[in-house]
Amino acid sequence: MNKNVILTVTAHPDDEILGFGGTSYVMSKNGATIYNLILSGEVEARQNRPEKHELGIQTALAQEIVGACPPILGNFPNIKFNTVPHLDLVQFIEQEIEKLEPSHIFTHHPYDLNSDHHHTSIACQAAVRLFQRKDVPPVNGFYFMEIPSSSDWAFPVSGHAFAPNTFIEIGLLGLEKKIESLNTYDGVMRSYPHPRSREVLTGLSAYRGGQAGIKYAESFQSVFQRISLGDSLLS
Repeated sequence: MNKNVILTVTAHPDDEILGFGGTSYVMSKNGATIYNLILSGEVEARQNRPEKHELGIQTALAQEIVGACPPILGNFPNIKFNTVPHLDLVQFIEQEIEKLEPSHIFTHHPYDLNSDHHHTSIACQAAVRLFQRKDVPPVNGFYFMEIPSSSDWAFPVSGHAFAPNTFIEIGLLGLEKKIESLNTYDGVMRSYPHPRSREVLTGLSAYRGGQAGIKYAESFQSVFQRISLGDSLLS
């Protein structure tokens, strides 16, 4: 994934770090440009939410720690994406795809417990196909991410649970940067055994790495990956 512009599309501030923080850090260190599009940037219905200005500072700092560009924030209503016309979500995401021309996109799994995650995912799935309707470069890879306390809490509907098949090594430093970034958000990190505790995040990263034979990893579910003639499967 060199030269790449990477776009994550998530519902709320902290999702981008929970699902992609370690990967963001290691990819940015290897030359990738990372953009995080957060559809509900103000999360007004969030319990114990800091003041708007303070949340903006926390969100910006969280991106900086993991090497991402300043966040792209929408103002869709928190925990009410089901009340927003699907097309509005799709077109908002499409605008950023046209502007940024990302090579790879990461978003929520459609069967996360959180309703906003579900609607983000299905809107992103539609937006990713923009290259089939407009003259924009096609996306080379599209992936679902894993959000502790959402992906893992969802009841598997007809077997449609998060099923990782792509593992990105983040190493101990990437894990530490992820946790440091999460700590910038008030109230996100919790005490063990909550899924958003240091102990569980470390254990999950170690487990995902062990599944792939690498040291600490974040896992993803590949929706599709484009490989052209001349591309090496071994690169």
